[in-house]
Amino acid sequence: MATRYKCDGDTPRPGAADLVKQGRQVIRIEGAALGRLADALDDAFADAVRLILAADRRVVVTGMGKSGHVARKIVATLSATGSPAMFLHPAEAAHGDLGMLTPGDIVLVLSNSGSTPEVCAIMRYARTLGCAVVAMTGRPHSPVARAADVTLLLPDAREACPVNIAPTTSTTMMLALGDALAVTVMGLRGISRQRIQALHPGGTIGASLTPVEDLMHQGDRLPLVALGMPMRDVLMVMTEKSMGLAGVIDDRGRLAGVITDGDLRRHIDSLMVSRAVDVMTRDPRTVPVGSFAGDARAMLAEARITALFVVARDDPGRPVGMLHIHDLARCDIAVSAECLSLVTPDRDRP
Repeated sequence: MATRYKCDGDTPRPGAADLVKQGRQVIRIEGAALGRLADALDDAFADAVRLILAADRRVVVTGMGKSGHVARKIVATLSATGSPAMFLHPAEAAHGDLGMLTPGDIVLVLSNSGSTPEVCAIMRYARTLGCAVVAMTGRPHSPVARAADVTLLLPDAREACPVNIAPTTSTTMMLALGDALAVTVMGLRGISRQRIQALHPGGTIGASLTPVEDLMHQGDRLPLVALGMPMRDVLMVMTEKSMGLAGVIDDRGRLAGVITDGDLRRHIDSLMVSRAVDVMTRDPRTVPVGSFAGDARAMLAEARITALFVVARDDPGRPVGMLHIHDLARCDIAVSAECLSLVTPDRDRP
């Protein structure tokens, strides 16, 4: 379906090539600025990281207008990566919300101009509490830059806006600099995948970071057969377990291979006179205990298979569980249902 455009008078309708060209120009302007920002990082960045690491309480991020929107995203990223953070709206702060700020907080102030009066008021109050202040600004001699303990300077870069006014390039640099702070601090804190999973129990991240041992089948549910088992008996095991494959184990109980539906088709002419060892595929794909559902999903997709065995971490040849692609789908549904339950009234509750 063709896109309809409203044109005023004789204003020409831009062609697709022109629109794409303009879009690319914006991205290139901002991309070039990000490169300059990366090259401009200096010891002030290291000082800001150390302040966040040493904070007794939270990182309080503030900014007005577009900077405020970026500040909210930085808060979300810091919180999600192990650094407690909150957003303080500069206008609301002047009407009582300054009470949110307490001794031990670190204040991160975003102001490209460096002269936003609302954030200057927050900085003055932070001083009375003994809070350290980090400024993110594009003006080195501005009030915000001069009053901060640490100043992170943005390179002097043109806004991607055609008239060089609307905050575009500057807010992109602020966003990237906030990510750099959060991820660097995260690395120094040694935040593990398990910790990230605890902070993201819902949604796609929560599902992908679910340990495979929480999803796998084990015990009597495992379709395991011996090397010498006749294929007619293997077929019965595969049918009973309904996993779409069987694991073939040796005399020590170690995984020697797997038999899949594809193996059955390839050996269909000799199945009734074959043994498991004759039909199996050697060196099957496996994941160790402690792996995450997202890693298992990627392996299944890469190998174009529907199931794999989970092996012991200290003995990679010993199968302890099995994970099917349907288990991953059920995990996604369960995570979504858990999130939904938080907002769905419990009708059985008195």
